[in-house]
Amino acid sequence: MTEAGLLTLDVRPELRAGGEPFPQIMQAVASLEPGQAFRLLATFEPIPLYAVLGRKGFAHRAIHHGEEDWEILFTADPQAAAAPRQPRPAAGSHTGDGSGWPAPKQSLDNRDLQPPEPMVRILFALERLAPGEVMEAWNDREPLLLYPELEARGAAIQVSQESAGVRLLIRRGG
Repeated sequence: MTEAGLLTLDVRPELRAGGEPFPQIMQAVASLEPGQAFRLLATFEPIPLYAVLGRKGFAHRAIHHGEEDWEILFTADPQAAAAPRQPRPAAGSHTGDGSGWPAPKQSLDNRDLQPPEPMVRILFALERLAPGEVMEAWNDREPLLLYPELEARGAAIQVSQESAGVRLLIRRGG
């Protein structure tokens, strides 16, 4: 799995099986030695992951080898690690039912979609909401990579596990 200071993680089988490799990726990142590089092999370009790891002091370089074949090299970026972190708005609770919130203005059904499509659809729809408006989204699984993106945009989220899937209520900040 390692070669001369490089840790490689191949999440393509997990993604093809419909899994969510975010915890596995973060565990790999946590295991890195100072200055050690990290190579991720994925079926798509994990754009939201760039911001997550950027906040941890990593720069990235992506190479698209072909359909469903991406290689992303994450390296320590002293400038990112040394840069003062801007305070980010709180995303609110990750649990609950959204009671007390306005009724959703829009509902998205993202079930049966492969990553990153559910997140892309949610972020696109969020930008079209007025501040304080709420949207509902249904996913097959909990969208772990979505949370930092919502937090960065000042959105609040309520998540509940239902028999029909994961229900998200997202309230636009501002």
